[in-house]
Amino acid sequence: MMIVILLLTYYRKGQAMNDTHLTAPTRFIEVDGDRFAYRRWGKPSGVPLFFVPHFRAGMDHWDPLLTDGLAEGREVILFNGRGIASSSGTPRNRIEDMADDIAAVIQALGLEQVDLLGFSIGGVQVQEVTLRHPQLVRKLLLLGTGLRGGDQTMDPKVPEVATHPVPGVEDFLFLFFGRSEAAREAGRAFWERRHQRADQDVPSSLEVAQAQLEAFATYAEPLPGENPYTYLSAVTQPTLVLNGENDVMIASINSWHLAQNIPNAQLLIYPDAGHGAQFQYPERFLKHAVQFLDE
Repeated sequence: MMIVILLLTYYRKGQAMNDTHLTAPTRFIEVDGDRFAYRRWGKPSGVPLFFVPHFRAGMDHWDPLLTDGLAEGREVILFNGRGIASSSGTPRNRIEDMADDIAAVIQALGLEQVDLLGFSIGGVQVQEVTLRHPQLVRKLLLLGTGLRGGDQTMDPKVPEVATHPVPGVEDFLFLFFGRSEAAREAGRAFWERRHQRADQDVPSSLEVAQAQLEAFATYAEPLPGENPYTYLSAVTQPTLVLNGENDVMIASINSWHLAQNIPNAQLLIYPDAGHGAQFQYPERFLKHAVQFLDE
């Protein structure tokens, strides 16, 4: 029996090394009565990189150029939270509960420690994982995100566009990319890449959108004090913060506050870019992320 288990483990690791963003199978793991969807592939050495996506997003909202590029040096794990896309259960409407779910899934997968990459609402979730379960986190990447009590300034068109039942390419260009024609071309190229997988994850429900809006609104309520962000001093893990110079969804100044208050943080601001700067400059971000993770 032990030989069979070892052979199966060896086969799965070998298969994961051969998988890509387009071929890695969707798997499920049960935690507290619900099935969480995930995909896992890459080089099985060192600390895996665990991805937590943006508002309403599932596993096919990431850029294959980035996930496969990062998988060359480590395992990557894409994840759907409770009730999101192909995961079961009732969507969470508190960031703290989302964070506890992430921690529970990491532990259920048998992982002692991960690097966490969070984008947009995923970024505040991974901050909360780090504050609530610090032993699970080695390094932190915060992309286009805010913070507890952060600046809620946004373009007045955002609430309408972000809640379209089926967001299209023009919605993504407005929400995620810069305003130049070069930025729009990069956005259309990203749109094509993210639709390459044949068996796309199912869309998230409107209940997911409502729950996440409630969660983020509560999390961003103003905090008292001369410097309300001192709580971030408890995040001692090395942290990379990234944003575009004009984020219309989560104001870019929030990235500055993160870098100023997390003791071991560095900040990157990409030009002519917005909320999804890593998707507009994927080759540049890949180099920055690999350097940060390998240091």
